[in-house]
Amino acid sequence: MTQKSLNDGPKIALFEPDIPQNTAAIIRTCACLGVKLEIIEPCGFLLDDKRFKRVVMDYMDEKQIRYYESSYQFFDEKRNQRIILMTTKASSSYTKFKFEKNDTILFGRESAGVPQYVHKMVKDRLKIPMKNDKRSLNISSSVAIILAECLKQNKLI
Repeated sequence: MTQKSLNDGPKIALFEPDIPQNTAAIIRTCACLGVKLEIIEPCGFLLDDKRFKRVVMDYMDEKQIRYYESSYQFFDEKRNQRIILMTTKASSSYTKFKFEKNDTILFGRESAGVPQYVHKMVKDRLKIPMKNDKRSLNISSSVAIILAECLKQNKLI
């Protein structure tokens, strides 16, 4: 890994995550790849949830996680940064997109995605192509796919 710090590279952002095991798996992925995780609250679970603790194990490093009290705080602080929304409602595939080194890649709630106002606040919306009769991948799998592509394109792995 050639990344120098967690602030120097892409970031994964989760919009109000609601499944503890998925969030824990994403924390592990980010920790193993040296990527900062940003969580937009409220979460649909507590960090002392036993399902969360079982998956996160000893990968929980508060220095790698940034919490935002709301989506308004998140977008206000990111107003001069590029945010890419991953959504099944997008028409563009991630395979045809050029990720930049300091992108923030935003994923919605497992149960509901993101509200319409979030769609309107981001310019770039991407999807992972799937077979026609399939609805969506697990969010932790989606994060791993997109993060690997972003890191590869920017020669960070």
